[in-house]
Amino acid sequence: MIDRLEAVVQRYRQIQSELARPEVLADHEQLARLGREAKTLEDIVQAYEAYKTAQAQLEEAREMQRQEKDTEMQEYLKGEEHAALQKLAELDEQLKVLLLPKDPNDDRDVVVDIQGAEGGEEAALFAADLFRMYSRWAENKGWKVEVVDAQETPRGGFDRIEFEVHGHGAYSQLKFEGGVHRVQRVPETESQGRVHTSAATVSVMPEPDPVEIELPDKDIKIETSTSQGPGGQSVNTTYSAIRVTHIPTGLVVSIQDEKSQLKNKEKALRVLRARLYERKLAEQQAAQSAQRQTMVKTGSRSEKIRTYNFKENRVTDHRINATLYKLDRILQGDLDEVIAMLATAERDSLLRGEDGTSG
Repeated sequence: MIDRLEAVVQRYRQIQSELARPEVLADHEQLARLGREAKTLEDIVQAYEAYKTAQAQLEEAREMQRQEKDTEMQEYLKGEEHAALQKLAELDEQLKVLLLPKDPNDDRDVVVDIQGAEGGEEAALFAADLFRMYSRWAENKGWKVEVVDAQETPRGGFDRIEFEVHGHGAYSQLKFEGGVHRVQRVPETESQGRVHTSAATVSVMPEPDPVEIELPDKDIKIETSTSQGPGGQSVNTTYSAIRVTHIPTGLVVSIQDEKSQLKNKEKALRVLRARLYERKLAEQQAAQSAQRQTMVKTGSRSEKIRTYNFKENRVTDHRINATLYKLDRILQGDLDEVIAMLATAERDSLLRGEDGTSG
């Protein structure tokens, strides 16, 4: 492990040197890439420096014990030795975790897509509940939530809602939310009081830097129209709604959220880049199956990652067999405990893999 840590320190110093070069400062793509790498390595370097300090304190305490004749001083130095050993053990575990392979997208903003799946209007209402849950959670963290596109239903649900979350490390936490979410509750329209089961799908895409996914003019077709309200009627007379088509792939993004055509165009291009970046990642990870398809598959309730049971005030995450009886609080945005458990499970799995005890 020490050899790897020394290599990390060497690479960190090399990056710091490169970041000071004028040609790097002028190259936005290289500057962004090196900046992200430096931020990833910084925590490891700081922990390793603390580890070396604790090691030096341990050696000093042991050397002084060998030379010290006073009994009381000997006891004091034994206490110092014990404290240094404890600190070293803690830092050793911390460094093992920090050296685990890190998802290069963890620090990025995200684009989240929620769609009602099985269950008709009840699924659309649940999609709206999930959107509010994520919005409150993000806002509690001081992150910004920006709706990109929404297809509302007459009862206030969403057939689909797409939104961006801007905040450092957004993807590192929201990536665990990708999949099929199942709800069990009595719908408002149910006169017999029977519990219905519905589902919504959540896809989480890391938002790339503009320089990573280039969109030359020849590859995109931009169309404008007036924004449409429910039933198709025009809600304004200006051509602010934007439809962007990526000609090589056929991907289409339509945005009418803002009154400004320019703002809608900027949003549409951001979402298009995120979808193209996701496609690029899926191609790179083809051996493990494409990212978004793995997340949501068909949207069937049987492919659920999490169940929300209203009658029991229960949330169960099926990936880690964890159940919390605080559905009301979770829907209000109290998601930290669930996400922390999933992050811990991922970390433990990676540690077992590194130790050779699994896969």
